[in-house]
Amino acid sequence: MMHRTVLAAAVLAAFSTFAQAQQKEIKVGVIYDYTGAFAAGGSEAAALGTKIAIDMLNERGGVEGYKITPIYADAQSKTEVAINEATRLLDQEKVNLIMGVFSSAHCVPMAQKVDSAKKFMWANVCVASAVFKDKKLSYVFRPQVHSDQFGEASCSFVAENAKEKLGMDQKNVKVAIIYEDGPYGAGVAMGNEAKCKSLGMNVVLKEGYAATSPDLSSLVTKLKRARADVLLHTGYNPDITLFLRQSREQGLKFKGIIGHGAGYGQIGKLMETFGTDVNYFFNVDPVAAQLLDPKTLKGDLGKLTQEMVKRYQAVKGPADLPPHASMGFNQSWIFFTDVLPRAIKKHGGIDPEALRKAALETDIPVGGTIQGYGVKFFQPGTAMAGQNERSTPVVMQYVNGRTYIAWPKAIRTTDPLFPFPKGHPYAQ
Repeated sequence: MMHRTVLAAAVLAAFSTFAQAQQKEIKVGVIYDYTGAFAAGGSEAAALGTKIAIDMLNERGGVEGYKITPIYADAQSKTEVAINEATRLLDQEKVNLIMGVFSSAHCVPMAQKVDSAKKFMWANVCVASAVFKDKKLSYVFRPQVHSDQFGEASCSFVAENAKEKLGMDQKNVKVAIIYEDGPYGAGVAMGNEAKCKSLGMNVVLKEGYAATSPDLSSLVTKLKRARADVLLHTGYNPDITLFLRQSREQGLKFKGIIGHGAGYGQIGKLMETFGTDVNYFFNVDPVAAQLLDPKTLKGDLGKLTQEMVKRYQAVKGPADLPPHASMGFNQSWIFFTDVLPRAIKKHGGIDPEALRKAALETDIPVGGTIQGYGVKFFQPGTAMAGQNERSTPVVMQYVNGRTYIAWPKAIRTTDPLFPFPKGHPYAQ
């Protein structure tokens, strides 16, 4: 009888230990803009991509015995709210890390705040190079592309297509750079200016404006005077909408326009407002994963993309996924399948120090993520410490509501239509 009691107690203890092991959790503070101007500009799509990744991993049993417990927070498209939410999640909710963040205006101060507190932050979407440049951050990492690369990509695309498409030497191409004057827009514009000038192109105007500006007609007037061939524009959804509307009203004409993520990444939203007026617009962004040929990726990543698309469309309907959905999903997947397991198994847990050490060891080759690029972070002591050195954007073109890769040439899925065809409302 005693033997049975001891056995029962041992079984009960073992079951209890097993149950406790199963109940281990990693609490993740996920901050996006679910309301306000940034929601429709890509933040909501990125948030859904992140949620899909977390749901899929939890359905598979979590990560190394840990269930992922997300605590979602709405930054409301306001910097002070974003910072307050980060503080609340870290101090009150006791999350192990902060993840997400759409706007660079939120990301720059949040990264410094989290790092100075020696907590861990994983940036999924914000692109400003200023998040990392010369900041000497230790506990903040970003697998995402950064704004210097955005600015360089659009200029390289124009230069490579100047002769064949525009019938012009690249040195004769007149470029205008316009941008919202926060960290995101200013960072991209800086990259635009440096790269375009290094390629010998003629930058005829570089002008910033407040993203909340109620009137951009004076900017349109300056652009009409400058007579630029190509516009390089960085903005969010509301200011892009205002700019395009006033450009049409004032008769601004150009050969092509290249956007840089955010509002230009949401072609569905632009088409709702402008219809076919936005046909043949270009956009620089990390690629929407479903546009890549799965054969160029490692292993079964093509199937992973298919599952993401299926789940996203179950919520949002059958339209093409914006690039932000892939950003939210891909960065989350990289963290939970590469960094977190190594932190637990090699570095003893899920505290910021273990996560930091594990992130610094990440070494994913090109083709090893659903967006095609690899991941290896610039190391401590370098100017961009914490930034992925293997990230890369693409230039996409929108044709009749569909998205095609126009650059780099090696992976393009369309021969870009450039300049605008005759009859297009913005065509010169």
